[in-house]
Amino acid sequence: MHINANIFTSLLILTGFVAVKTREIPPFLKICHRNDPSLNECIKRSVDSLRPYLKTGIPTLQIPPCEPLRVPRIEISQSAGPISLKSTYTDIEVQGGTSFILKSVKTDIDNDRVKLKLYLPRLEMNAQYNVDGKILMLPITGNGLARGNFTDIDVTAIIQGERYQSRKTGEIHYRVTDFYVDFDVGHANIHLDNLFNGDNTLSDAMNLFLNDNWKTVAAEIKPALENTVSELFKTFSNKIYSKFPLDTLLPP
Repeated sequence: MHINANIFTSLLILTGFVAVKTREIPPFLKICHRNDPSLNECIKRSVDSLRPYLKTGIPTLQIPPCEPLRVPRIEISQSAGPISLKSTYTDIEVQGGTSFILKSVKTDIDNDRVKLKLYLPRLEMNAQYNVDGKILMLPITGNGLARGNFTDIDVTAIIQGERYQSRKTGEIHYRVTDFYVDFDVGHANIHLDNLFNGDNTLSDAMNLFLNDNWKTVAAEIKPALENTVSELFKTFSNKIYSKFPLDTLLPP
């Protein structure tokens, strides 16, 4: 249920890859020009050139280590439909994000919009969880270690931005105003330790139920996850954009 935490960092890589001044660009970075008729393919090549460096992170681009990707906290509150629960996940670690495949990039420079399609073969997640509520009318409560394996993940993302004039420099900058993500998981396996205060019988039954009905559970929680990832992505990426003018990020 936490694949989006890794997906938002993968998308940050795509939008932050030129966020340094030209004279400071390390050799593994390829600058793309917004007037290039092959801009979309240039972006794909640039992302591929970054791939070997993502495991340990790229401090100059403010990209953290991605193996594992660490996310401090995610909260989900769902009260509509067959699922009603509040859950908190902390100390989240996600493995497998650097294996993403960027299938396509479609840029709309005039409207400051980017559409991306990605594929993730596999993600593995560990986190500390706390959950209380009902899933398909069945009560669920517990806290402890949450583990998840997710495979064959297709992702579509649309990033909307806007240009503005910096009060400090007078130059034109860019910021993300909206982020939409839609994901489709081929298969998921989830296990929550210490459900129902350690009652093994109830815990085993609920974990079996969750894995038998993971598609239904994921579909209900999906909007809350999308909103969480959107806010995380906007905040993180705009830290980069605020420091550099648009002509440095994406020169003519």
